Amino acid sequence: MKKESGLNNANPVPSSFPTGGLTRRQFGAAVTAAAVSSGSAAAIGSGIAGNTGCITDVPGIMAGHYTDTRRPTGCTVILTPEGAVCGVDVRGSAPGTREIALLDPVNTVQKVHAVVLSGGSAFGLDTASGVMQYLEEKNIGFPTGNGVVPIVPAAILYDLGLGDPRIRPDSESGYKACQAASSETLAEGNVGAGAGATVGKMFGSKFAMKSGIGTASFKIEDMVVAAVVAVNAVGDVIDPTTGKIIAGARNEKGFINAAEQIKTRKLTRFKAAAGENTTIGIVATNVKLNKTEATKVAQMAHDGLARSINPVHLTMDGDTIFALSTGKVEYPNLSQVGALAAEAMAAAVNRAVLCAKGVEGYQGCKRQIG
Repeated sequence: MKKESGLNNANPVPSSFPTGGLTRRQFGAAVTAAAVSSGSAAAIGSGIAGNTGCITDVPGIMAGHYTDTRRPTGCTVILTPEGAVCGVDVRGSAPGTREIALLDPVNTVQKVHAVVLSGGSAFGLDTASGVMQYLEEKNIGFPTGNGVVPIVPAAILYDLGLGDPRIRPDSESGYKACQAASSETLAEGNVGAGAGATVGKMFGSKFAMKSGIGTASFKIEDMVVAAVVAVNAVGDVIDPTTGKIIAGARNEKGFINAAEQIKTRKLTRFKAAAGENTTIGIVATNVKLNKTEATKVAQMAHDGLARSINPVHLTMDGDTIFALSTGKVEYPNLSQVGALAAEAMAAAVNRAVLCAKGVEGYQGCKRQIG
């Protein structure tokens, strides 16, 4: 797919600590096992982790990272300059969010102009202010009698345990992520909102592994469904095609297997703290959806988390997924859009850990892909 030229095609990746940001090669399209009525879902690459599609494959979507050079943290912005219908679904019990009440289908505002994913815990919600500033300067936003007001929902994850917790993404970080945004392929791994992400924390941080941010997409004829996700889960990450753990809590013998430990009486208390985790993501499509339909797609996309993270949606997690529609094409089968959103989300979760490199105190996956 030919990419539109962006406002700034650079996606800077600082080099003062291992970033693991990967630019993926363009592979030929591969056909998934299940054919659908209107055609076959084509993914770039082969296998769930080999899906080298990107959130920017959706026409009307731009994306950029800001990664802090001082410690592993940052933010990722998805820009929709023409506006996009947005829905959201929160399944974790410890979320950190901004501007999600207006996404309720009964509320007035119909489109958003960006969505931000950020590290830094609740402090990171300030990144949305920088995104608003950037969009206001471009005269992009909800029109009012006194100028435009950019609509920018956001969600955060907790990464204050890596490095100096006083260093958090702020409004300037959000502004810089916008400057870096383009419709080119988005880097993955230890960048943006995934820079400080870790997984497998049920037994404490000393058993956890490094994670990051990942993206994937599927295309059927002129319909595109894609996902981007920063994975900072309590649970282990699973390859849905094999059922095997690919990242998570581990000791000297290998993976501890959190799901199996839960089934025993030995595990009476989780060591992961509430609010110090969370998987945050966005699914996007060029299919025309209203807010109710977008909300349903966000709900279905959580199935992708359930297939690729175990356990998930815990009281210690703040799992949140947004769904965006740029409304470029008509497509009658909402269930198919939602099912593909779940597939794209599961693939993006796998890529988030497989593209992540280790940092001090946290081992990364040895397999580097794409």
